[in-house]
Amino acid sequence: MYATDPIADMLTRIRNASSAGLKYTTIPASIIKIEITKILETEGLIRGFRLIKDNGQGKIKIAMKYSEVGQPVIRGITRVSKPGCRVYKGVEDLPKIRGGLGFAILTTPKGVLTSKTARRERVGGEVLAYIW
Repeated sequence: MYATDPIADMLTRIRNASSAGLKYTTIPASIIKIEITKILETEGLIRGFRLIKDNGQGKIKIAMKYSEVGQPVIRGITRVSKPGCRVYKGVEDLPKIRGGLGFAILTTPKGVLTSKTARRERVGGEVLAYIW
């Protein structure tokens, strides 16, 4: 099965694994998905990830993270910019997600960044997703 929007497919797999209480989820690998996964790990939303080589494009195995009482650390994750409707924001227009409790993931000229990092670097870009 081929997704018309691979990033939305990735976010949906993470959302579903999180709500189902799964320990791991596996997604097809790509450079942008690896960068998004690195951000999720840096922000403490997943326990970690591992790249799995196969004869194709490879896979990313993501270790999901939960609180001590079993609640998912990722409360919400939504796709913003879609293939049919791209959403771009300048640095002064970057939104605060859930009053600063969440963040946006952006593709910028300086790479894939969180909204917090993009503000610090004074750069805008395409808003891929909101996460809280």
